[in-house]
Amino acid sequence: MKRGLLIITGLAMLVASAAAQYVPTAENMAARREFEGFRFGIFLHWGIYSEFAQGEWYLNSGLRHEEYAKAASCFYPVRFDAGAWVRAIKESGARYITFTSRHHDGFSMFKTETGPYNIVDATPFRRDVVQELADACVREGVRLHLYYSILDWMRPDYPLGRTGLKTRTAVAPDYDSYFAFMKTQVWELLTRYPQVGALWFDGYWDHDSDSIPFDWRMPEFYRYIHALRPACLIGNNHHIAPIEGEDFQMFERDLPGENTAGLSGQEVSRLPLEMCQTMNGMWGYKVADQNYKSTEELIRLIARAAAKGSNLLLNIGPQPNGELPATALDRLRGIGRWMQVNGESIYGTQATPLAQQPWGVTTQKGNRLFLHVFAEEAAAITLPWDARKPRAVRALATGAPLPFTLDRRAGSLTVQLPAEHDRADFVIEITQ
Repeated sequence: MKRGLLIITGLAMLVASAAAQYVPTAENMAARREFEGFRFGIFLHWGIYSEFAQGEWYLNSGLRHEEYAKAASCFYPVRFDAGAWVRAIKESGARYITFTSRHHDGFSMFKTETGPYNIVDATPFRRDVVQELADACVREGVRLHLYYSILDWMRPDYPLGRTGLKTRTAVAPDYDSYFAFMKTQVWELLTRYPQVGALWFDGYWDHDSDSIPFDWRMPEFYRYIHALRPACLIGNNHHIAPIEGEDFQMFERDLPGENTAGLSGQEVSRLPLEMCQTMNGMWGYKVADQNYKSTEELIRLIARAAAKGSNLLLNIGPQPNGELPATALDRLRGIGRWMQVNGESIYGTQATPLAQQPWGVTTQKGNRLFLHVFAEEAAAITLPWDARKPRAVRALATGAPLPFTLDRRAGSLTVQLPAEHDRADFVIEITQ
């Protein structure tokens, strides 16, 4: 602990000397380009809340944290296998994992010297699951990102916001103390697990209704992190425009530029983009929530996100025994089969100037345009086109050429679809 504090003090001096305006380093920009190329990742919400099987916000339902915390003493996920998790996720075609290192309940899913309320010291399991996931990700070539809650429903020094109002018996707000606690934990995460490529913050919105604006000191926090690890990407699920020092912009339950869920009305920036969405209805495991989206719907969501120039971070809530739910595994396998033959139309692609069409969306990579056709019963599709004749039009999955008609007067291109084609997302590649 003393060594950690000395290092933190040294980093504070580096932060103090940094320029006020954030200028990403070359390695940070390279990490951003890599992140944009991933296009598909898996979110994992897992903590002691899974034992209650009521979702990750169960503590906020009126429980006292002292009673809730007793769940730690019987948390023993006997079937947890980090290697099995990462292999299943890799086979789905996902390129990265974002894991909840600490949620709003304040329980750390990693070994921390900041207190005993963590998976190693407070549970009979006594294993650091972040370490095991980090090691498995290295073996499988999958990038690991970490979710971290900046609000806390347990610690008395966290200044009360609009949630967790009944969870604590003692409240002694001291943001200097809480801020120092967060910096120590972030130091632990980034020094003990050097594989971590990004930090995904959540909870900023807890003070969005304060009569006096609350100063989270985020730019200072971000400078501290970048001084420690310049290449580490920072994102914050705050539902507002990006704050100085952030490296990617996220959108909760909506594609960038859309706001059907009421959480993502912020302007779309020029930073790398990420949309997060649940596979069923909840983020954390809820036993009654079997409302899983179909494989076809999830495949189309991946394509729609890529068409917006965004990654999709698709959530799974692992069970208390350490297993990923069977239905979630089924969806991963289905997505993986599609990605095996169509991933080229997703990875490393960019948005096109073409708006969503009645039949689907488009992505592009260099001189290659990909048409993602969702119209299941269509015999042909038409899209706006200039006078140039395409060099080739083919089905991406098979390479088979497809008949097409160019109407220069109308400025359109019509492509004939085969009688049998992928009903989830039939991808056509046009080489220009």
